[in-house]
Amino acid sequence: MPRFAVGDVVRVRRAFPPGHVRTPYFTRGRSGVVDAIAGNYRNPEELAYGRYDTPTLPLYRVSFRQADLWPDYDGPVADTTIVDIYENWLEPAEEGQ
Repeated sequence: MPRFAVGDVVRVRRAFPPGHVRTPYFTRGRSGVVDAIAGNYRNPEELAYGRYDTPTLPLYRVSFRQADLWPDYDGPVADTTIVDIYENWLEPAEEGQ
């Protein structure tokens, strides 16, 4: 069962573990809105090390405002980027964070 629903405001954990990490650096510590739930999949960070017996994780499509990701962004305010992020990288966030 997914922890988050479409429309929830989430924040990407600010973590910098070594190794095979599938969460883009530029999203860490940033807040966005769950746009869709893509399904449950095995964690690619575990699969990269041959760990095939781990449970599946929900994969979310999270929408970020461009200006929240790129401080120097000077395009339209409504511009967004959608990034696929696994649940283990997300935590609840308050709007405006």
